[in-house]
Amino acid sequence: MYTTLTKELLFSNEPPFSSCHASHLVVLPDGDILVAWFAGSKEGEGDIAIWCSRRRQGNWTKPVVLADEEGLPHWNPVFHQKNNDELILYYKVGALLKEWYTRYKVSKDKGGTWSDPLELVGGDRGGRGPVRNKLIELSDGAWLAPASTEDGIWQAFTDRSEDGGITWTKSGSVVIQGLDYSGIKEVVDSGIPVSKQSFSGRGVIQPTLWESNPGHVHMLLRSTEGRIYRSDSDDGGRTWSQAYPTELPNNNSGIDLVKLGNGTLVLAYNPVDKNWGERSPLVLSASLDNGLTWEPPYILEDEYGEFSYPAILADGDQLFITYTWKRENIAFCMINIS
Repeated sequence: MYTTLTKELLFSNEPPFSSCHASHLVVLPDGDILVAWFAGSKEGEGDIAIWCSRRRQGNWTKPVVLADEEGLPHWNPVFHQKNNDELILYYKVGALLKEWYTRYKVSKDKGGTWSDPLELVGGDRGGRGPVRNKLIELSDGAWLAPASTEDGIWQAFTDRSEDGGITWTKSGSVVIQGLDYSGIKEVVDSGIPVSKQSFSGRGVIQPTLWESNPGHVHMLLRSTEGRIYRSDSDDGGRTWSQAYPTELPNNNSGIDLVKLGNGTLVLAYNPVDKNWGERSPLVLSASLDNGLTWEPPYILEDEYGEFSYPAILADGDQLFITYTWKRENIAFCMINIS
């Protein structure tokens, strides 16, 4: 059972940008909540920067820029709380998705100030580390980042770090078995800004991860095939099975999942089974059997418009969620699950 405690928009006044998308969040040790997203005139334009706002005592601060390199589009911020004293922000930079690269910045004062940006993997083009969703820390202490590339076909993978994020080792690619990767390249008028390579037959991207038992790791994936896909690893994310379809619909839009302390999985997604279908409704679904079956959804949004790219965290039985609200705002929810 879900009980919504808080549901609010981050901006009460007109923000200093016309479009915003792809939020992420972190609950800080002092109880503040920090949310980041990319924003500017339009997704993919050179003025798109990483912005953030802080929730303190129930109020959101005025949005401020966290990362901006003039003339370069910025994408997909992801936070990771390394310890009580160190917060990491990962994000992508680049005009072409196949050539973007991962930057990161570090804060040692709970997001008050940040280091200069560094490249996560020197010389990489295509993107390393977390592509959109949070990394997880495994039972053996390793960090596992959900990643993907978009160069012609879509392929997912994980990046594993055994030294606290200093160096990274890339897994093999996760692809859909038997998929004809020549693709269907017709243009779909969805009203959503999309890459010209984002149509049926492309594959899977933007994994979300969980560990069920030591060494046994799983991912759910956004796909171009009208379904959420899944892949499994029994060696801590070093190698993965080929992707296979689940019962869950997917409209080729972002998803995110969190595992609760009792093993329950909670997934945030748009239950629409059409490639580039509407990005509404936005729902939560829970699984009590490691993702084999899913309970009836709890609706977060179901009116007309875009409600997409959720990010979800948990603290005990409390869920913290952000998502894109019509590209005009970022929504935030706190929900109890029992």
